[in-house]
Amino acid sequence: MSHFTCIKTKIIERPYLIDALKKLDYNVQENHLLINPEDHDHKQWNVEVALNDFVGFKWNGNEYELVAELDAWDLDVPVNRFIEKVTQQYARATLLDAAEEQGFTVSEENTSINNDIEIVVTRWD
Repeated sequence: MSHFTCIKTKIIERPYLIDALKKLDYNVQENHLLINPEDHDHKQWNVEVALNDFVGFKWNGNEYELVAELDAWDLDVPVNRFIEKVTQQYARATLLDAAEEQGFTVSEENTSINNDIEIVVTRWD
C-alpha cells in the first residue's frame, strides 16, 4: 500500500528553501495539497512548498519536513541525493544573504567536479 513518508530536514527558512528549489530548476508551488489517490484512506497533506502532487515540504513547528509518496517518486535523483542537493543549495542561499547583509560581495563562486561549492566574498573597509 502506498503512503506519504515524512523525512526531517534542518531547513527552517521558507524563502531560502524556495530559492534552493528554484536554483535546482524545480517548479515550486506554495500552499499546495498533496493527495495520494492510491492510498485507500485518501490521506492528504497540506504543504507550504510543493514540487508536484507527490512531493512537498511541510512545517512541523521547528523545521520543514520532506513529505513524499516514495512509490510515485519521479524526480531526477533518488530521495537521499535530492535532500543533499536541496540542503546544499539552502546553505548557499543563507550564506549569500548573510554575506550581503554584512556588506560583502561575491567575488568568485565555483562548483567542483564533485559538486562542492566554493564561494569567495570580499568587503572593502
